[in-house]
This record gives sequence, structure tokens and C-alpha cells, in this order.
Amino acid sequence: MKKIPTIVSIFLITSACQKKTDNEKLLIKNSSWLLGSWEYKSNTGTLTENWTKVNDSTYKALSLFIKDKDTIHYESIILQEKEETLTYTTTIKGQNNEKPISFKMKEEVEKGLVFENLKHDYPQKISYQKTNNGIIAEISGVQSGKASSEKFILHKKN
Repeated sequence: MKKIPTIVSIFLITSACQKKTDNEKLLIKNSSWLLGSWEYKSNTGTLTENWTKVNDSTYKALSLFIKDKDTIHYESIILQEKEETLTYTTTIKGQNNEKPISFKMKEEVEKGLVFENLKHDYPQKISYQKTNNGIIAEISGVQSGKASSEKFILHKKN
């Protein structure tokens, strides 16, 4: 008689753990629209972001800004879901002694993500918004005592 309640308990615990595991990965799954190669061209150069899936909880990207044949900006990005939140961690060559800086997800909207780190000098906020034909990436915050922001409209690379 004692075996039935034990088996039921084990089943319920296993089911609860399985649901939690699935929920933990929901945020990263909902961000899969970032995956792929993206490009923004301007008179000053070309910005590219190449997003790939590492595993069920992590995406990574390489972001480059190239002017003529020179790489002006080299950034590696890790987007990771941990403890039911997304963290955007960036390492920029030549900045912050090449130490990573993390931004926590502030909000998730149906077609976008907003990350924030108010302790960082600039930017304090990084956002990605999905559009019908691309992605709008924006960095913003306070720089030299004034509000500042930069937007990049990225299109899927062929």
C-alpha cells in the first residue's frame, strides 16, 4: 500500500521539475528571431551581427563595425537564460580592459528585448526590436551628463 503514494509522489515531483525546466528556457526560445546574420550599412561603414545558438539556454553573437577594410568595433555577445531571466553579456575589444559587462533583462515585449545596467558608464540600456523586415538595435543612456542614443536598423544578410 505504501508504494502507490510513493510512486505518485515521484511522478508529481518529476513532472514539476520538467515543467520548470521547460519554463526556464522559454525566454531564450522566444528570442530565436535574433538568430542569423544581420547588417546595417551607412556612409560611415557597415555594422554586422551574427547570432548563433550555442545550446538550449545560450545564444552568442559577433558584432563588427567595418569602415573600408578596417575593423573599427569588435564585440562578442552572450545572451543566456539563467534563473528565469535573460542576461546580455558583452565584451568589446579595446574597452573595459576587455572584461565582460552584463545587462539584465528589464522587460520582454512581444517583439523585443530590453536590457539594462544602470551602473555602466555608457550605454546603460540595450534593446532589440523585431520589425517586419529586420531588427532595430538601440543603445542608450546618459553620456557626459546628457541623454544619448544610437539606433541601427539591421536587415537579414543573404
